[in-house]
Amino acid sequence: MSVMRKDPDWWRGAVIYQIYPRSYQDSNGDGIGDLLGIVRRLPHIARLGADAIWISPFFTSPMKDFGYDVADYCDIDPMFGTLADFDQVIETAHALGIKVLIDLVFSHTSDQHPWFKESRSSRDNPKSDWYVWAEPKPDGTVPNNWLGMFGGSAWHWDSRREQYYLHNFLTQQPDLNHHCAEVQQALLDVSKFWLDRGVDGFRLDVVNYYMHDEKLRDNPPLPPEQRNDSTAPKVNPYNHQLHLYDKNHPRNLDFLRKLRTLMNGYNAAAVGEVGDAQRGLELLGEYTSGNDKVHMSYAFEFLSGHAPLPASSFKAVFDKVAEVVPDGWLCWAFTNHDVERHITRWGLAPQAARLYTTLMSCLRGSLCLYQGEELGLPEAELDYEDLQDPYGIEFWPEFKGRDGARTPMVWEEEAPYAGFSQAKPWLPVPRAHARLAVDAADKDPSALLHHYRRALAFRRNHPALRKGDIRDVWAGDEVLAFQRVLEDEVVQCFFNLSDHPVSVTVPAGNWVTIAGELGSIRPNPDHSLHLGPWQASLLLLQQS
Repeated sequence: MSVMRKDPDWWRGAVIYQIYPRSYQDSNGDGIGDLLGIVRRLPHIARLGADAIWISPFFTSPMKDFGYDVADYCDIDPMFGTLADFDQVIETAHALGIKVLIDLVFSHTSDQHPWFKESRSSRDNPKSDWYVWAEPKPDGTVPNNWLGMFGGSAWHWDSRREQYYLHNFLTQQPDLNHHCAEVQQALLDVSKFWLDRGVDGFRLDVVNYYMHDEKLRDNPPLPPEQRNDSTAPKVNPYNHQLHLYDKNHPRNLDFLRKLRTLMNGYNAAAVGEVGDAQRGLELLGEYTSGNDKVHMSYAFEFLSGHAPLPASSFKAVFDKVAEVVPDGWLCWAFTNHDVERHITRWGLAPQAARLYTTLMSCLRGSLCLYQGEELGLPEAELDYEDLQDPYGIEFWPEFKGRDGARTPMVWEEEAPYAGFSQAKPWLPVPRAHARLAVDAADKDPSALLHHYRRALAFRRNHPALRKGDIRDVWAGDEVLAFQRVLEDEVVQCFFNLSDHPVSVTVPAGNWVTIAGELGSIRPNPDHSLHLGPWQASLLLLQQS
């Protein structure tokens, strides 16, 4: 297989482009994206300047949660293609210098997985303890008060065993029992299967959900003033609990160490999804510390909120990261397949969108971009009749689900369905999206796509931005400032996160203005800096 030779530290500061395969490119005219469609469009990602792709699940699945309910970890669902098609993804990506990460869902499987079918068949079968089974209370009710992320109890009655099984998500997604050594080994074997096939790493879905409290203790209530909707919508009662016992088990780290040891033999890397509304960054620090667990994890701090983030919010996050993630590594994202697109969520005008892109390119950590954000796609407005997402259907209309961020990628403005497919797609293609298609953006010098290309090239050309430290973080009412430092390279960054002019003072030093292609402006000889609305100034220290 095509195994790419790579630096063990390649992931640090890398730009990872997320592909939601159902919606990227349809190659066979069935209205659903597939692996050969990804092959066709990989040159777009290479031209953008990404280092790697992360492909959301494409495994055999009944698609109750669109691939996050896996029925066979080592095969491809026919709607996406074949293992040979996946090999073509690997070959083509590697030929373009792009690494490939795949999305492993190890906290749960589909109820159609052979493991679960055997486990539920009796209480004494060889896989009887591969899932989380529990006796009912004496009155027949559920074992404890744990709630599922998609609504209702996290327990479902099974008549075969006359027991409840745990499901943190849909009832059709039973949780694996990671306290069972055989389960851990089976999942390590799955990982090795894909590493041997040439993948360069993994995105680990809900990595902090793998293990549960063996005593099945009730979660305590969470006071209303401590609730937030960073990982679940406000209308979801899941936010009413402090999730002490249904996730975040300390022995989960032992499994991650085993996985890291396996990956080290391939110079592979893992991005963890650590979802916790109260302790997200602290857990991220635990999961990425010490170079023996996951390499990096993305945070939810910039994946929520319904207004442009002020400078003070960025500083507060950076300060918290410095406190609780002293030797770990983050992977920043503004949008992904689970949240409202940030152009809409933050209400960004074109100039503001460009500024936030420039800011992202200067962040300490790795970056995750989501398909279509480079085009400035807004959240799609869908009718209830068009919804496919069970999460949105359950909590409609207060929460409209995730389909608005999952509509098809747009490639050709005038083509049927914007070039995604020749057939009616599984989700509608908004006309407003078609006007932002790749071919139209290529011809428009002012399109956001060109700014993304320039920003990623700028990041790639400055080692301090990819792998350096961050220091001297400062925030005024509207301006965010910090330095990125690696050895003798010092980059001073200023960002006006407002729609009106502001003035600041540049630190003493022999500064040279860089990134003019990103709209960066020069300070005055007296070290004053006058920033226009949504404007940046990026400066390089000339060493004497």
